[in-house]
Amino acid sequence: MSQHPSYKSSASTGAKRNVLKRFERVELLKKRGEWKDGDRVSGLKKTKPEA
Repeated sequence: MSQHPSYKSSASTGAKRNVLKRFERVELLKKRGEWKDGDRVSGLKKTKPEA
């Protein structure tokens, strides 16, 4: 039985994701200098993925 195309992984499509996971947002904020260790992970600032 074959798999429906909508279930294939997004990595194979090469499309840019417009939503980041929480750990990705924290890494991005750290890189930008907007995150300090000990800050809360809930209620993070909105971030756009790097181009």
